[in-house]
Amino acid sequence: MVLLSKISYFLTYHPFWSWPLIVAAGVLLTHILARWSGSRRWHALILLFFIYGQINLFTAHIFNALLLEAFGVDGTAVITQSEETSSTLNDQSIWAYDAVIRTADGRDVVTRFDTMSASIYPITNTIFIPPQGERFAVRYIPGFPRNFVIMRDLSPYGKSYLIDEDRRPVEKAAAQFAASPDNRAFVAEYRDALMTFIDRHRGDADPALIRNYRAQLDALQGPG
Repeated sequence: MVLLSKISYFLTYHPFWSWPLIVAAGVLLTHILARWSGSRRWHALILLFFIYGQINLFTAHIFNALLLEAFGVDGTAVITQSEETSSTLNDQSIWAYDAVIRTADGRDVVTRFDTMSASIYPITNTIFIPPQGERFAVRYIPGFPRNFVIMRDLSPYGKSYLIDEDRRPVEKAAAQFAASPDNRAFVAEYRDALMTFIDRHRGDADPALIRNYRAQLDALQGPG
């Protein structure tokens, strides 16, 4: 598993160097298979390796995240320094990060990653990096902790993000209710949004926010 993690690390952190190596591996493999079978049809596999080399540029961090989430062990990390680079991705600057990983056995491992190589789970289109100085949850394969995946939803910054996202339906329903308090559909939607948020975040949201939402819910028990 350590070897697999190292290969995945190279594909993720060096995607441009990986492309010619993937193609070269495809050429070598198809040559061996063609000689072994006596058929030149195997040479068509070179095209598949060529295409995968291109796909790897954009998907290596996804496969890396899935691998480490499934087979890794839990640790923590903290970003110690962040630096804006001269490179861009989708017109956004690429940032480089220095980090220290605390392994399950208490060792500190210094590592470095950037916006393009960051592996984050769950898989989303948004590259959401933890703030500098805040400890967050990671997973890694023992024996090679430099290759890690950020466990967003298990980290404080990720939990705050989820709470903010789940507050949006409540605020939308509250605005509708304020616009028309006698609308029975708006009252029902507001009540359901409050109940859903309270049930989902009673253990991790700010207690003051939960008390506030409970008070709003109690005020709605009569109407509708």
